[in-house]
Amino acid sequence: MTHARLTPDPEFSGLNEDAQIGRGVVNLLRKPNGARDRQLLLGAEVKVLWRHEGWAYVQANADDYCGFVGVASLTKPQVLTHKVSAPGSHGYQNAAFKSIDRSAMSHGSLLASSGEQDGFIQTSHGFVPVQHITAIDDFADDPADIASLYAGTPYLWGGNSRWGIDCSGLVQAACAACNISCPGDSDMQEAELGTLLDDTAVPERNDLLFWKGHVALVWDEETLIHANAHAMAVVFEPIQDAIDRIAQTDGAITAHRRLVIPS
Repeated sequence: MTHARLTPDPEFSGLNEDAQIGRGVVNLLRKPNGARDRQLLLGAEVKVLWRHEGWAYVQANADDYCGFVGVASLTKPQVLTHKVSAPGSHGYQNAAFKSIDRSAMSHGSLLASSGEQDGFIQTSHGFVPVQHITAIDDFADDPADIASLYAGTPYLWGGNSRWGIDCSGLVQAACAACNISCPGDSDMQEAELGTLLDDTAVPERNDLLFWKGHVALVWDEETLIHANAHAMAVVFEPIQDAIDRIAQTDGAITAHRRLVIPS
């Protein structure tokens, strides 16, 4: 399945520069000052394919998604050493919890440490508590557990952060934390993730249920967790309640897939 957002637009090509996202959360836009398609988090690695009048056309290394970001949101590449494993964290001016906070960062943000001091790592975005981070190559093994970190997060179309996320963003965050390659949109996830099951399969933890334009992660055989516009948040919901409610507007489940989690 070919997806337009994964194929760089030749009109906005010519460069091939490595860069990283240098702000907490950056909208990935369909065109300059246009609609948001997805978001990129602090430290996300990108290829810069075009620059003009304060805008850059980039392709995200993690999932090949293309779009426009402000040039001011980009930084030169650093050697990434850690990632935020808590729902969110802050970069402080000093290695002290009463220090002024300089930056905010979502779960999944990537950091380059230049050293450790008094229980904090030092980064270009401030001192970050070691309780909130893990090594860049440490991975979880339970996507549903990762998704639960986002419980209560506001629903945001195209969102990818603890401050706003949508259904496919939640699945992508959960998969990324478990070293599972995952595209950004639910239609791509339905086509590519895991193994397709038949209609008789009983939902198990970490299965994915798809509807037209929607995806949810199974918590247990009776419950799912998903970001949805009905609740305008990431919520737990009984599977049957979700099936009955969504059937009224978007129809029946279109696919049931089982994730393959690396050992």
